[in-house]
Amino acid sequence: MTASDQPTYEQLLEINRELLAQIAAMKQQIDELKGELEKLRNGPPKPPALRDLPHFVRPNKPKREPKDKKQRRQRDQGFGRPLSVFTRTQVHAIEKCPDCGRALTGESAHCSREVIDIPTVMVEVVKHLFLARWCGVCRKRRLPRQGEALSNVVVGQRRIGVRLMSLIAHLVHICRMPVRTIQQLLNSLFGFSISSGGIVQLLKAVAQRGKKMYAQLRDEVRSSPFVHADETGWREDGVNGYLWSFSTPDVRYFVREPGRGHDVPERELGPSYNGILSTDFYAGYNYHRGLHQRCWVHLLRDVHKLCDAYPLDKPLQKWSKHLHTLYTQAASSCWVRRSDRARAREMFQRNLLALARPYVDTAAPQAVLAKRLLKFKSELFTFVEHPQVAPDNNAAERAIRPAVIARKVSGGTRSKEGSDTLVILMSIFQTWKVRGLDPLEACVHMLCSPA
Repeated sequence: MTASDQPTYEQLLEINRELLAQIAAMKQQIDELKGELEKLRNGPPKPPALRDLPHFVRPNKPKREPKDKKQRRQRDQGFGRPLSVFTRTQVHAIEKCPDCGRALTGESAHCSREVIDIPTVMVEVVKHLFLARWCGVCRKRRLPRQGEALSNVVVGQRRIGVRLMSLIAHLVHICRMPVRTIQQLLNSLFGFSISSGGIVQLLKAVAQRGKKMYAQLRDEVRSSPFVHADETGWREDGVNGYLWSFSTPDVRYFVREPGRGHDVPERELGPSYNGILSTDFYAGYNYHRGLHQRCWVHLLRDVHKLCDAYPLDKPLQKWSKHLHTLYTQAASSCWVRRSDRARAREMFQRNLLALARPYVDTAAPQAVLAKRLLKFKSELFTFVEHPQVAPDNNAAERAIRPAVIARKVSGGTRSKEGSDTLVILMSIFQTWKVRGLDPLEACVHMLCSPA
């Protein structure tokens, strides 16, 4: 290459500028491709964070990663749905050949199919005719007594039978159906029309027959070794009030009162009740001087809310973990011998005090909860010494949940008589259900029993 073929200094600068521009364009293209690759790796856009949602909207659950399906081992015996007992058999056959019209002969079973359906049943109206007959010896006319003849059919002088009364009460207190919906259902299924007032009067009649059992349920609650109690709002004729629930493993007892004071549980349980009372931290239950078990679910829920409010407070997060660990250890203390349960309870209470005392008189976020722990320190580990008692109050929460749903449907009751009917029927129907009985048949048996 001669000296004349070499590029000049200006040409080299121009080539350098072109190369730098190409490098910059390639870098920009690389950044764009990296962004698209990152989007493909992250998948579809994520839902908005919890803080961006309204307080009443729950965030969507994250999708689970699909697991590799393992080859299932073939069962030695099939567990398909068994056939039901047939009530009748419907035969389907062709009488004539569809091509030539000749009558078909001979038959053999080719296949069968099971169909389950309900028949169209109209309401049955029975006329009970009472005949008078003459006794030639006594010279008297003899008539059957209506009360004895119809004791298993109807209650008193009503024209609605006990099965229909029980069905209506079952639809209200087990199925939680409004009165107008029950009217439509009875009319559609059975062709039976009844007014709203008629349904209300039937419910009152069932409650009247259930007063004796209602009183027995209160006596069973008072004699129980432990009781779960809770309350919720219940309006009566537009006035706020409260529905109280007292539950044992096989009893559900409800009462409606205008107030929320301690006099309600004290009156219903009796001033001499010496069993274990399981409740939340509401002050209306503080009157009980016997053994008490406060709900750990309510406590840990408040701790969780506090941690969500202060997510960057590391001492609070550490304190929360220690409290959860303490509860987990206490909940798994069923292995402790009976003679050592009292000492185990005292040990857990000392550990609880050690967690709470450093934060009582401070400005830490957990100061209020620490004061609560100190106040109820003797009522948080009763379940350790008495394993038959649960550490939570979920039994009362589950017992009162049907009432909360019914309140959302109906809005409450309209009179004191309606509230009394509600608590009686709710108590006996929920008790039948928790005892594993068929509430419909149990109600029929109660109406047929002597008053």
